[in-house]
Amino acid sequence: MASEQQVKEYLAFWFQLGKKVLLHNGREIILPQPVFEGDRYSPQFENCWQKILAKEGKNCYLEGTDQTIEQLLDSTWDITSCARCGMPVPTVAIGVQPLSCPCNDLNNWPNSELPTPRSAVNSQAHLGRIQDRLIGNREP
Repeated sequence: MASEQQVKEYLAFWFQLGKKVLLHNGREIILPQPVFEGDRYSPQFENCWQKILAKEGKNCYLEGTDQTIEQLLDSTWDITSCARCGMPVPTVAIGVQPLSCPCNDLNNWPNSELPTPRSAVNSQAHLGRIQDRLIGNREP
């Protein structure tokens, strides 16, 4: 079963590649930008996520997919990595797997010359770990 956090991260990764979320069966289209502010999701992303949760994911799709967010939050779905591009994709926990990935309609993806989408980064914690390693290397 995909957790709420996994589905949220799945959307964040695809938003970074320009995929939109379709609400109300496509009557409302949202692409929150920026996705992150520092080590957190941006207010724009959080507003989008709250709109999805208010509808319990019903009739909400990631552009280029057939599964609703409601389905992804159900116990029959999981989020795994695409064998072609490494991006997160929905897979059926039990049963026949869908054959498509949201990357199917991206002509320039996968592209190893571009930075890949990422999760939020806590720069202070990361720099602290580097500093700890450097200090550790100075000691005899």
